[in-house]
Amino acid sequence: MNDLEGLAKLIRYYSLVSTTEAGSGHPTSSLSAADLMTGLMFGGTFRFDLDDPLHPNNDRLIFSKGHASPLFYSLWAAAGKVSEQELLNLRKFGSPLEGHPTRAFRYTETATGSLGQGLSIGVGMALNAKYLDKLPYRTYVLLGDSELSEGSVWEAMELAAWYKLSDLIGVVDVNRLGQRGETMHGHDLSAYRNKIASFGWETIVIDGHHLPQIQTAFEQATRASDRPVMIIARTLKGKGVSFIEDKNGWHGKALKTDELRQALEELGPVDRTLRGIVSKPEDKRPPATPARKAASLSYRTDKPASPRHAYGTALKRLFPQFPDMVVLDAEVSNSTFAEIFRNSFPDRFFEMFVAEQNMAGAALGLSLRGKIPFVSSFAAFLTRAADQIRMSQYSNGNIKFCGSHAGVSIGEDGSSQMGLEDIALFRTILGSVVLYPSDAVSTERLVEEMAWHSGMAYLRATRKDLPILYRNDEAFWIGGSKVLRSSRKDRATIVAAGITLHEALKAYSVLKKDGILVRVIDLYSVKPVDVATLRQAAFETGVIISVEDHFAEGGIADAVRTALSKHPVPVHALAVRAMPKSGKTEELLDYEGISWKAIVEAVKQVKS
Repeated sequence: MNDLEGLAKLIRYYSLVSTTEAGSGHPTSSLSAADLMTGLMFGGTFRFDLDDPLHPNNDRLIFSKGHASPLFYSLWAAAGKVSEQELLNLRKFGSPLEGHPTRAFRYTETATGSLGQGLSIGVGMALNAKYLDKLPYRTYVLLGDSELSEGSVWEAMELAAWYKLSDLIGVVDVNRLGQRGETMHGHDLSAYRNKIASFGWETIVIDGHHLPQIQTAFEQATRASDRPVMIIARTLKGKGVSFIEDKNGWHGKALKTDELRQALEELGPVDRTLRGIVSKPEDKRPPATPARKAASLSYRTDKPASPRHAYGTALKRLFPQFPDMVVLDAEVSNSTFAEIFRNSFPDRFFEMFVAEQNMAGAALGLSLRGKIPFVSSFAAFLTRAADQIRMSQYSNGNIKFCGSHAGVSIGEDGSSQMGLEDIALFRTILGSVVLYPSDAVSTERLVEEMAWHSGMAYLRATRKDLPILYRNDEAFWIGGSKVLRSSRKDRATIVAAGITLHEALKAYSVLKKDGILVRVIDLYSVKPVDVATLRQAAFETGVIISVEDHFAEGGIADAVRTALSKHPVPVHALAVRAMPKSGKTEELLDYEGISWKAIVEAVKQVKS
């Protein structure tokens, strides 16, 4: 039997001492949840093999309120897995104990700190436990009361109830005070209970500093049968230290040395040798599914096909080869054609409804449990989840995004649907891959490359049916490109991808009739970009004209300019620069100056 009161005091001691040593941090936010997390980890319900953090049946613990990282690290110190000396390296350069949790610390499930994301990630982990691996582990998420203002939290709550994720257990640390004063509901626990219960969750309201109540609440939560559980705990920020307890103005402030001395006197004697015992999980593991070879492609060159449709057929074709694949879609699977996969493998498909932030967060949770999530929606709507996508890079997320209906070429739907910022967004992600296929064959091959690739990847899938450009056995690779037209007499190079590649090929034919030869490059890999091919083209033709159905900033032109930064040649960028509007595809390509006509004119101008 663990000495929970002694452990809670030790954890408070660690949280205070480590933040004072660091000179920064969030001790008050850590003290408010210290009893809650002590009761969870050491009260008998939490199951975790301390020597094997990757055990597939470990319970998962996510600190959505990531600023309480001193508490998080102190818990593992009290479990005997972090030394007191290591705690004193909190927030120091090179220490895995960063200011907000990252996976540099081996017991961190996911990087947190941008509020409102932990519950969505927990949804992904709980979906994996119930529907994929079929393991009895539970996913616990600690939330702050301030972050319940984030819409993504409620997206996650709604979906968790829909999927009956009874092994998802949230804990709201209702300490009343946010960064600059009282939160929306303060200590009105009934307001939280009514909201959360209305989303279909079982709610348990407790005193978050009464250890027997805390233990009882966690035991009750583990007995839920068909819905997720939220423990709503009334706490005091800075609990245990009178001059900061429930006092405004202390958020994110470490105690000075003399203040720490006073706080430790109030805390009283602390047994620094005390260590808690964590219950071990059952040694259960998911069944292994052998991989089988994927079927071959069979596209006809006389029958155009849309890249978005090829995305769906690729998922279905590749699943036997990648049995860890799972597909998520935001209620547009009949347009992204992810429904092709859903119809064949319904147990591996999750409808996430129109809630893209939660979809991205859940995908991260699934990837952290070893799955390969493919996530699809219209490119415009994925930008709604920009923060979740951004944060996934800090967890080494292995997520494959597909944005369909991108560019002015979608036509009559108008500017709100065009997704003209997506390439720029995904190019900024550290280590990301950005792919932009121009026909069905290249789409399928690049989806396969995404599946093989470990890390964040984005594929831009054109809506319109496009001619088949490549043989079914054509090879594509991340970081490559294709030179489709070239000669020793080329006077310029046209670089394009997606629909504008077809415009470039039309322009090539017109220019050739006028006696002007140009090189045409399919830059299907926008990141990483094929630097060698671009440099050779720049050297041999002397000028580059990039053409893209994307805003001028952050897209193909910028990728080309970066590749050629050490070999300066003129790069003339044709891109979307006028405010888009509804119209026919051809009208809009002309209007924005990215049609074959505009390309012909640009080539003649730069070579005149």
